[in-house]
Amino acid sequence: MKLSRLSRATTSTLLGPLTLASAFALTACGPIAFEDGTALTVIGDPPAPPPKPVVVAEKPKRVVVESNRIVINEKIQFDFDKATIKPESDSLLQEIITVIKENEHIKKIGIEGHTSSEGSDSHNLKLSDKRAKAVVDYLVTKGGLPKTMFVAKGFGESKLIGDESTEDGKEKNRRVEFNILEQNVTKKRVVVDPESGEKTVMDDKTKSIGGSDAAAGAKTTK
Repeated sequence: MKLSRLSRATTSTLLGPLTLASAFALTACGPIAFEDGTALTVIGDPPAPPPKPVVVAEKPKRVVVESNRIVINEKIQFDFDKATIKPESDSLLQEIITVIKENEHIKKIGIEGHTSSEGSDSHNLKLSDKRAKAVVDYLVTKGGLPKTMFVAKGFGESKLIGDESTEDGKEKNRRVEFNILEQNVTKKRVVVDPESGEKTVMDDKTKSIGGSDAAAGAKTTK
């Protein structure tokens, strides 16, 4: 009887530490959650945001080729009441020369001179005509372009586009315009293979359009 009690006591004594050890082992294998209501304090300033990419605005082109004209978004400057081109317009005219050479389909250009209504009709007509011819002379002598490519004509104050009651309107009317009188247009007829998608040019024609109607009444530069 004493031996039985001693055995149970010994077993109980041994199981106590084992049970606690097993409990700690099981606890160590599982996730441990920490609960704390204290807010964390960040010391120092937060990092600065990355710099925004620099966007460089593209400058508008001064010379633009359209379907029937060459738009000049800057004025060709002349001496007052004369047909002498000012030096500050050299870069613009050089750009015009470059654009004409790059667009080989353009075959003939009408250079039109225009004035405001200040002065007599006859004086403005002569002045605008001289200025148109001065521009052609520059394109030929300094740009190496063929003289036969151009038709120069002055219109004086007959084609006003600005309000003559304002200085801005008058300045707008004093201008030189570039109209395409003749150009080559290429038309292609292409056949696409439905299986391979390969394209085959069956017909390739280039023809000259414009010129006769647009140049009516204009005088070829001599």
